[in-house]
Amino acid sequence: MNRRANFANSDARADVRERPLDVRLMNITASVLFALAAAIVLVGLVIWLVRQPMFDVRRIRVEGDVTRNSVSTIRANALPRITGNYFTLDLGQGQRAFEAVPWVRHAVVSRVWPNRLNVLLEEHRAAALWSMDEGSDQLVNTFGEVFQANVGDVEDDSLPTLQGPEGSAPLVLSAYRRLSPVFERMDLNMEALTLSGRGSWHAVFDNGAEIELGRGTEDELVARCERFTGTVAQVIARYQRPLLFADLRHNEGYALRLKGITTTQAAAAGVAAARN
Repeated sequence: MNRRANFANSDARADVRERPLDVRLMNITASVLFALAAAIVLVGLVIWLVRQPMFDVRRIRVEGDVTRNSVSTIRANALPRITGNYFTLDLGQGQRAFEAVPWVRHAVVSRVWPNRLNVLLEEHRAAALWSMDEGSDQLVNTFGEVFQANVGDVEDDSLPTLQGPEGSAPLVLSAYRRLSPVFERMDLNMEALTLSGRGSWHAVFDNGAEIELGRGTEDELVARCERFTGTVAQVIARYQRPLLFADLRHNEGYALRLKGITTTQAAAAGVAAARN
């Protein structure tokens, strides 16, 4: 029996080898075409399936920070920018759509089977106003990022006003945070801080006083202001007049202008106080 089976297998292989080349090519071509047709049918079936209405996005769940906007407002602003269904939606496009909503800093968009989206939002937290040269103020968040929103929506009227070259908001906010406590020791509340294009700093306070801080690193500015606040109180106490202006750009002292006191007199007193 084994010999007969071996003979049969040998005959079959011989028969295949003895077939003409064109017949073998036709058989191979037919197999390839059949596999290709099956693949096309499968792809078409998948495309038909993913386009079914059951996969259209029907519900969006919004979580996280929704203090500045209602959920309905967020959806109304974002939905027109979103296209596709559960399978075809570009999550990056969805993220940008939600981040285009006013006050939204960051959005994480994820799919929920079979036709829902989950959105986790982080809102901007205003830390300061950002003064623009063209006159339309914007806002700076706690990360030092400038963002556009309705300034009138900010309830905090005590936000400082910052200004500087494009891209300098993080630097200006950081300097404000370090310098403001230094001046608070002498009851001076910084209302505005400006960095010029040449790197010079200028501060304005809520009592109308102004101080030219000069140039330098943040650490240098802090050290200079601490020397100033540590000595200027003696001058102010001596003359019993409020501070109007100070110039800290001098190497060995500073110039002062007190209300009712001439600049020359205040400058000499200020230099003397700084040297002491």
